[in-house]
Amino acid sequence: MATNDKRLEVTEFDFDEVKDNLKIFLKAQTEFTDYDFEGSGMNILLDVLAYNTHYLGFNANMLANEMFLDSSSLRSSIVSHSKTLGYVPTSARAPKATVDVTLNTTTSSLTMSAGTVFNSSVDGIDYQFSTIADVTKTNTGNSISFTNTDIYEGTFVTTRYTVDSSDIDQRFLLTDNRADTSTLLVKVQTSASDSTTTTYTEATDITQVTASNDVYFLQEVEAGLFEVYFGDGIIGTALSDDNIIILTYVVSNKSKANGASIFTNVTTISGVSDVSVATVASASAGAEPESLQSIKYNAPLSYASQGRCVTGEDYKVYTKRYFPNTQSVQVFGGEAGSYDTSLGVVSTPEYGKVFISIKTTTGNNLTDTEKSTLITDLAPFTVASITPVIVDPQITKLILGVTFKFNSSMTTETATSLESKVSTTLTNYNTNSLAQFEGAFRHSRVTNLVDDTHTSITSNITNITLSHDLSPTLNSSTSYNIQLNNKFYNPHDEHNADGGGILASTGFKVSGDATNVQYFDDDGSGNIRRYYIVAGVRQYQDNTAGTITYSSGEIVINNINITSIENVDEAASSIIRLTVTPDSLDIIPVRNQILEIDFVNTTVTGSVDTIAIGDSTAGSSETTTSSYVTPSSY
Repeated sequence: MATNDKRLEVTEFDFDEVKDNLKIFLKAQTEFTDYDFEGSGMNILLDVLAYNTHYLGFNANMLANEMFLDSSSLRSSIVSHSKTLGYVPTSARAPKATVDVTLNTTTSSLTMSAGTVFNSSVDGIDYQFSTIADVTKTNTGNSISFTNTDIYEGTFVTTRYTVDSSDIDQRFLLTDNRADTSTLLVKVQTSASDSTTTTYTEATDITQVTASNDVYFLQEVEAGLFEVYFGDGIIGTALSDDNIIILTYVVSNKSKANGASIFTNVTTISGVSDVSVATVASASAGAEPESLQSIKYNAPLSYASQGRCVTGEDYKVYTKRYFPNTQSVQVFGGEAGSYDTSLGVVSTPEYGKVFISIKTTTGNNLTDTEKSTLITDLAPFTVASITPVIVDPQITKLILGVTFKFNSSMTTETATSLESKVSTTLTNYNTNSLAQFEGAFRHSRVTNLVDDTHTSITSNITNITLSHDLSPTLNSSTSYNIQLNNKFYNPHDEHNADGGGILASTGFKVSGDATNVQYFDDDGSGNIRRYYIVAGVRQYQDNTAGTITYSSGEIVINNINITSIENVDEAASSIIRLTVTPDSLDIIPVRNQILEIDFVNTTVTGSVDTIAIGDSTAGSSETTTSSYVTPSSY
């Protein structure tokens, strides 16, 4: 079928293709036969037409994309879509610390006003912390104590608006996109001549709001700012002209002041200059505003949860909302396990509870204060018969021994250079596939990634050792329970008993022996032994120092009084590293467990594949086999 060159092709929108289509169209017209488009002024006109078409096509494509939450790329569009789902993105969060403030005075009672300023320093940079509410306390002896006072990093800001219904464009905005909406306090003053004020609360469930409820609503608008708006007299109290809206909140530096721990008052407090400040909890939980990816993920789930926590996904959504520093969160019901203060997370069911484990963006576990605050925040959404419990994540480290062969005739890279590339491959795998809840280690996947690192790599052997950092309580007789949740290698009873079994540890000293450095191993029959070394020979001090259950991956160390810890990785340490050989090359995390590769002790070794380059002297020793390596004392 002949092509009609007089018809424009409209399926392409790239500049060059649009311009070529225009040329083909014009050349097909009798008026422009044999016309030199490249060397004439017509070329400029074609450029303009092609650019215009390209822009129009791009804008149409963007318009279509921005109409849907999944394909939106602009924050304004994503936030707008989330609003229709009843989801309010999390604002920036100010680091919060808790302090005890004591005013040494004989005055009967005093008020520490909102906006009282304290100073602190992180990495040599000074930061300002402020209170956000007035607190009044009475004298107890010769001092007034403001205990467990929350202070927030940033500037305490007050913004006022006078309601004017004739101004159709009037809006009530928090004036900085670094404002922390969790510190927002909204009050409405009757008028300039009437100082009576009413405190409004944020509405989170409109089904519970009546015409007489003093509530406000919150939404993110352009430029990352937040807007406060009020009811219409049917859902929430309506405002009247000349009402004065008073907004107080903290504008912070977000995460920069996390870790601040020493605080001093800047000026006198309630006229008292003799002030002491003691830190109860260091500053934490400062965070950036919610990311676009997070909004896209959480908004539909929040809509599905309908304002209540029933499923694990519901708890994940509300956990991320109320603790913005969440990098990864795991939720499991009591039917899948439980938490015991002495045993940790175990498989024993405990019905009526839901367990929440959080990996933070800072890498630190939640403080007791943060856990209590989160439980309080979750309370309005939980089912009455379910009690949420926050448990710390358990980090299980993987020590890899990677040995690979490469064909030197296919590359100019050295073994050292290839080793560096393989290490980068492992780092990327750790970041993208591990270091989060439910991130399983798949041995075949890792070996394939190593082989694919460079075309010259012909094969590799990758062995795995499980590692756990035990933080003992010094100078106290204590037992320890460690759940690695993966079967240990034990092919038969008394396996490698003379060589120390499959368990190893770094060194420590115990009460009653200040001379000998002690270690743990096992006898291959389920008993953990404690020993020290004399002239290279193990001298066993306790043949029943604990138990090791190979089938379930459990290590139990009986009561032991550890007095000091030896260096680990040639540096002073507060942990004892325990290592075991797993039964499987695939390692699966369970419940609150997170897998991470230990790059300090992981080894990557490359050598020339002599068979691949035709070395006739190479024999069967080049055959690639898999083997288990019994760990020594790491």
